[in-house]
Amino acid sequence: MATFFFCGVGGIGMSAIALYLKKAGNTVFGSDRSFDTGKHNAVKESLMRAGVTLVRQDGKHVPDSTNVFVVSSAVEESVPDVKTALSKGLHIKKRAEVLAEIFNQKTGIAVGGTSGKTTVTAMIGHILSVENKQPTMINGGISLNTYHQESESNLIYGESDLCVIEADESDGSIQLYEPSVSVLTNISLDHKPIQETTPLFIDFLNKAKKGAVLNADCPYCQNLSLAQPFVRTFSVSGKSASLSAKNVVFDSHAIRFELNGETYMLPFTGRHNLENALAAAAACQYFDIPASRSFFALATFLGTKRRLQRIGVEKGVVVIDDYAHNPEKIKASLEALQLHAGRLFCVFQPHGFAPLRLMKEELIQMLLKQLNDKTVWIMSDVYYAGGTTVKDISSNDIIAPLQQAKKQAFYFKRETVPDWLAAHVQSGDTVVVMGARDDTLTLLAQNILTTIKEKK
Repeated sequence: MATFFFCGVGGIGMSAIALYLKKAGNTVFGSDRSFDTGKHNAVKESLMRAGVTLVRQDGKHVPDSTNVFVVSSAVEESVPDVKTALSKGLHIKKRAEVLAEIFNQKTGIAVGGTSGKTTVTAMIGHILSVENKQPTMINGGISLNTYHQESESNLIYGESDLCVIEADESDGSIQLYEPSVSVLTNISLDHKPIQETTPLFIDFLNKAKKGAVLNADCPYCQNLSLAQPFVRTFSVSGKSASLSAKNVVFDSHAIRFELNGETYMLPFTGRHNLENALAAAAACQYFDIPASRSFFALATFLGTKRRLQRIGVEKGVVVIDDYAHNPEKIKASLEALQLHAGRLFCVFQPHGFAPLRLMKEELIQMLLKQLNDKTVWIMSDVYYAGGTTVKDISSNDIIAPLQQAKKQAFYFKRETVPDWLAAHVQSGDTVVVMGARDDTLTLLAQNILTTIKEKK
């Protein structure tokens, strides 16, 4: 057993590892500047219940006995706790390095891709749990199901050798993992240009010991040149694949489809979620779980937090919180939400200046095609987390060409959005708040709901 200190333990990826190490019998400390400002959320509650010791991030509470001081790629050396760790000569490791050490000792399923990997990871963890495989799941999102009496957690702590994780390509850490099964959900424009991420994904798939899972509907996945001899594929468009869904019917609450002559229904909606379910089922086939049993298990899957999560309903208006932040993810969410009969109001906060600059043209072209006469697109200012980034692009650079094309697109200061929406929505409408990195977007969704309720 060892003593770990997590600097930035409130981060969704950091907290899952901290929880795992604590449940494995280690001593775990953690600090997070958001906790110091009074923030209290499901992550903090999980850490406290598990017995992780939370301290102020002021550089005064890092124990001399710390064996490993853990940082994420986003933590700067100017942080007081990092300064203290450096002055004490503590052994410092990145979050992904610690996760790789845990994962590589197990029979692991790693889920990569630019969209859907959090949900697929959660789905695989759920299937394996329902099948009583006693898996460990370390995820970058919070599951809404309850496992081992732990609700709203990004960790399933199991006794078996099976482990499923979300593998991130944005910081290159996907290269650290040695999976038994590699799952690639898709390849699209996200944090980096596609030509930079493709070699990472090829290596990720090739080194899987049991085999890989690949999206047959993704054109970039189809064109990968792999040395991996064992590949299971999936398709929702009827293409020839290991798992090929036929006669698919989407409605606002469920998905119905046929597979190998059998009819199935899943209690969620959207083409992307059927892709996620097929990817999870294909991965579980490597562990002798038939697809039929995977779909049976997914009938009780409640989803993950901030993935088309319904916050509530007021005066007939549904308010939803969603993590979508790149063109592919936004398109998938819009397609699912546009199945509803009423109007759709989308509030999108870009998650950084560099990402918006990278995806600007693709985002505009996607929205020009996807926005219809019942969809209103709203953008607030670009999220800024600090640093020296160049602020040479704004939300208005997206709104202007949409307005020129006569789309219902508007820029508003974020604080004015709830009142504007409350004055314009009516029963039967849906409001969705979209964006990444900023946890307060959930509070914005809740504020919109409250403002609609109080509006006379």
